[in-house]
Amino acid sequence: MAGTTLDVSRAELGLVVMYLNKAEARDKLCRAIQYGSKFLSDGQPGTAQNVDKSTSLARKVFRLFKFVNDLHGLISPVPKGTPLPLVLLGKSKNALLSTFLFLDQIVWLGRSGIYKNKERTELLGRISLFCWMGSSVCTTLVEIGEIGRLSSSTKKIENGLKNGNKYQDEEYHAKLKESNERSLALIKSAMDIVVAAGLLQLYPKKITPRVTGAFGFITSIISCYQLLPTRPKIKAA
Repeated sequence: MAGTTLDVSRAELGLVVMYLNKAEARDKLCRAIQYGSKFLSDGQPGTAQNVDKSTSLARKVFRLFKFVNDLHGLISPVPKGTPLPLVLLGKSKNALLSTFLFLDQIVWLGRSGIYKNKERTELLGRISLFCWMGSSVCTTLVEIGEIGRLSSSTKKIENGLKNGNKYQDEEYHAKLKESNERSLALIKSAMDIVVAAGLLQLYPKKITPRVTGAFGFITSIISCYQLLPTRPKIKAA
C-alpha cells in the first residue's frame, strides 16, 4: 500500500517536473500572471500594472526564435483530404503567427533598450498584434470547419453502428475526443480575438483593460490545460 502511494506521488511529481520543463508551459503560466494583473489594475498605475508590464516583457524572452515553428508549419504538407479553404486558412494562420512572433522579437529589443527607435518599435508592436489577431481569426475559422467535418464523420459512424453502442466504438470515441479538443481551441481562439482588439484599443469603451485581462486570463488557463501531459497508468500491486 505504501509502495503504491509512493509510486503515485512520484508519478504525479514527475508530471509536474515534465510540465514545468516546457518553455511553452512556463510562458503560458507567465501569461496568466500578466493578464491577471491587467484585470486587477484595469489600466490604472500601481503594483498590478507594473507586474503586467514586467511580465509581458519577460514573456518575450520565452518566444525568441519561436517563429521558426510556424514557419515550419507553413511549408509542411497538410493531411490528405483536407478541403482547400481549410488548407489556405491554416497556412495563413501559420504565416501571420510566424510574422507576429518575428516582429515581437524586434519589439522586445526596443522595449529592453537595445533598439533605440521608439516610434518604430511601437509601430511594429501594433503590426505584430494585428498579425496575431489575424491568426486568431484564421484559427477560429479552421476550428469551425474541422468541427463540422468531425460532426459528419461521427454521424456516419453512428449510422454504421445502427444498434451497437457508439460509446464503446474506439473510432467514435476518438472522433468525439478530438471534437471536444477542437471546441475548446475554438473558444480560446475566439476569445483571443477580443484580447488582441483590447491590446490594440480598437474599442476602448467596450473592451476595457479589465475585459482584456479577464479574457486573456481565461485563454491562458485554457492554454495551460491544453499543455498538461497525459497521466501514466500505475500498475496495481
